[in-house]
Parts: sequence; structure tokens; C-alpha cells
Amino acid sequence: MSLTLYGIKNCDTMKKAFAWFDGASVAYAFHDYKKAGIDAATLARWCERLGWEALINTRGTTWRKLTPAQQAIADTAGAIALMQALPSLIRRPLVESTTGALVVGFDPEAFERLPPCAAQR
Repeated sequence: MSLTLYGIKNCDTMKKAFAWFDGASVAYAFHDYKKAGIDAATLARWCERLGWEALINTRGTTWRKLTPAQQAIADTAGAIALMQALPSLIRRPLVESTTGALVVGFDPEAFERLPPCAAQR
């Protein structure tokens, strides 16, 4: 079992997540949206599990810079296209386990329940 942390390297919330996983001695792979982008199939899988509303960070500066028309997301396809074009809109971190477990946002209690973390306790 392994984890992948999705996000942007210089994000303060990501730095907290890196520190948490490193402090718990939990191995992870890091996927940087800024460098590697994010494919539509992955976003579609997450949207199916969580709903696109849970994935979009409406509190960040990227969201606030969008026009009202861009913010008026009508459906999953529109949300996926917007997240692919502007990956900094995706809430961070998004942590995915090879078992399929997903955690969106910095949530140490939820991190502890992830299979690789729980197995170490």
C-alpha cells in the first residue's frame, strides 16, 4: 500500500501535509500539478467519488480571479476542464491511497485512518 499526495509544492497547506507525513514516517509519492498537470480520467474518478464541488477551492485567490461566468460551473465536465486548465483550483492536499481511499484537504485525523498510516500504528 502506498500514498500519493497531489498538490503544489510551494503551497503552505502542502508544506503542512509533507511535514505531517514525514513526521509520521509514512512514505508517499508527490504529484505536483504545476509540473505534471492532472489528467481528465483522474479528475473524473475523483469527481465520481467525491463530487466536483468537494474538489474546487472556492476560498483561494485563483477562484477569486475567475470571472463570474467561469465560476458558474454547470456540470462535472465543466469542472474537470476548469481544474485541468487551472490546477491551483483543486483543493490541497488531495491524498490517494492505492486502496482507493481519498482525503481532500489537510485533515490529520483522516490521514491517520488511511491504510498505510493505520497499519503503522
